[in-house]
Amino acid sequence: MKKVLVLGCTGSIGTNTLDIIRNMRDDFELCGVTAHNNKQKLDSICNEFKIKGILTSVDGPDGIKKLIDEQKPDIVVNGIAGSAGLEPSEIVLESGIDLALANKETVVMAWPLIKSLGKKTGAKIIPVDSEHSAVFNLINQAGVENVDEIVITASGGPFRNMPFADLENVTLKDALKHPTWSMGQKITIDSATLANKGLEVIEANRLFDKPVDKIKVVVHPQSLVHSLVRTNDGMLYAQISDPDMKHPIYGALTYPYNKKCYLKPFDLFDCEMTFFKPRTDDFPMLPYAFESAEKNGSYTIAYNAANEVAVADFISGKIGFTDIPKVVRYVLDKDWTNEPKDFNEVFELDKLARKIASEAL
Repeated sequence: MKKVLVLGCTGSIGTNTLDIIRNMRDDFELCGVTAHNNKQKLDSICNEFKIKGILTSVDGPDGIKKLIDEQKPDIVVNGIAGSAGLEPSEIVLESGIDLALANKETVVMAWPLIKSLGKKTGAKIIPVDSEHSAVFNLINQAGVENVDEIVITASGGPFRNMPFADLENVTLKDALKHPTWSMGQKITIDSATLANKGLEVIEANRLFDKPVDKIKVVVHPQSLVHSLVRTNDGMLYAQISDPDMKHPIYGALTYPYNKKCYLKPFDLFDCEMTFFKPRTDDFPMLPYAFESAEKNGSYTIAYNAANEVAVADFISGKIGFTDIPKVVRYVLDKDWTNEPKDFNEVFELDKLARKIASEAL
């Protein structure tokens, strides 16, 4: 029986994690949850599972630390969206507890510090993003020394086939119509701009210690192949399943074991799989991410912060869809060569990048 604590229990990752626990009560015990500010849903979950939960908008990081200390989970699932998920990841690893990580920003903003912290306390960091979960599994099976290249798949978002001239006129409602996945507003818009894939490129570069020229992105609208690796002999190996986040979450919860579960196996018959090159000229958030990862320093912090500010202003109607990469370009053109020495410096650089992004707006 593994004790699981879920950060961000009302979001997509949290909801899918709870579904796994409901269906596999002999394997997992939910021992605590957090939500940002949805008290009604939090109370409903706490009543169902007879557990304690907190609102992070009220109790903050100290509340998360106290909850972890009280419940002593075996693993924590971090499903918090955005840069707000970084400090909770730090708290989990400082406590020496394994981290099932769905929060991209933890890796994008502070990977050297996070990696060092995990090594220091002996806590494992297991990726939950479907793409990085796939790469993680494929590398473990092929052997890290045998993997030459990582290929990350992208759905292409709702505007994959839209001419560039029409992108200026897309609305928030248009951007939230993701063709494959059901996610929160911010990540859905990131998928439409390809910023989400950009963040995943940075993650892959950090998590798997691969140079950016060994990371490729391919558009795969069906979202059945979650990523691929190319071995030294040139062969490609893929992980294939239905587009359901329960698979990578379950894999993280059971790691390092591969156990049978209630999830439906993928049926290969009557399925179609197509692959295309991404339109990097029309969706510059992807090449900006490659550039940020290549430059190191604090460029990836600036990329993430500028994007969060721009997306928030697109949601509020202050800017148009094609203005998002313009804001990010403005911020990246500043000097971000300094490498943060600690988490305080990470947050200071994040704050500075947001200020500059606001100037761009």
